[in-house]
Amino acid sequence: MSFTLINGKFIASIIKEDIKIEVEDLKSKGINPCLAVILAGDNKASEKYVSFKEKTCLELGIKSVIFRLSEGIDEEEIHKLIDELNHNPSINGILVQLPLPRHMNQNNILQKIDPLKDVDGFTPYCLGRLLIDNPLFIPCTPKGIMRLLDAYEIQIEKKHAVVVGRSIIVGKPLSLLLLRRNATVTVCHSKTEGLKEITRKADILCVAVGVPNFITADMVKDGAVIIDIGINVTNYGKVVGDVDFESIKEKASYITPVPGGVGPMTIAMLMENTVYATKLQKGLV
Repeated sequence: MSFTLINGKFIASIIKEDIKIEVEDLKSKGINPCLAVILAGDNKASEKYVSFKEKTCLELGIKSVIFRLSEGIDEEEIHKLIDELNHNPSINGILVQLPLPRHMNQNNILQKIDPLKDVDGFTPYCLGRLLIDNPLFIPCTPKGIMRLLDAYEIQIEKKHAVVVGRSIIVGKPLSLLLLRRNATVTVCHSKTEGLKEITRKADILCVAVGVPNFITADMVKDGAVIIDIGINVTNYGKVVGDVDFESIKEKASYITPVPGGVGPMTIAMLMENTVYATKLQKGLV
């Protein structure tokens, strides 16, 4: 069967052009959107992601301020930094790059962020708003996935969507977004028994487990829509997803590549959330 490649890089480029126009309009009013990013530790993947965000901010005219902190920094110091950023009117968005060093309590740190500046959508307030169908900021990766499905006019309502992964970054918020669009949603994880039987029933299969080529062709039904959210680097330095792309593509109706699928959309949604936060704080929405 022939498949359609979901080109996240292309869709993200269209969205970024719209964001660039919005930023120029804000600047004409004397408003300069600014994103603050906190990076603690020396995680090479995190450093790479932050560099992508910094580069995209520059491309779109959004100011970025990066706080690179040592691995052993005290958690209380991050709390103080977030408090300063919360009260700084020139900072519109605050992002704490995950994962944090192991000695830190992620939830304690994230909940310190002012919800009006929570452009990642991970504070209890923002996640709670999403739960009650009244979102403020939607987490960037799930938001980007929904935009990709819409861009390719993929039907969501009445479809069976299976989400493999239950993190607050992707799995849980994505399942809520799919439910809001009237899909029937099954959430699976590392403890799920009979995973293959469940994934083979999926009309839309979204995978975020962080294991290279975890989903194989025998786990997918013919004509399924495959959203691969994983980004893994092999021993040979190749970037691959959580889905065995080569074996599955012939069974799929639509499939995202890695790289070039969900990743670019995540960053585009972060930029969109930052601009929205700016407008919200300035009373423009």
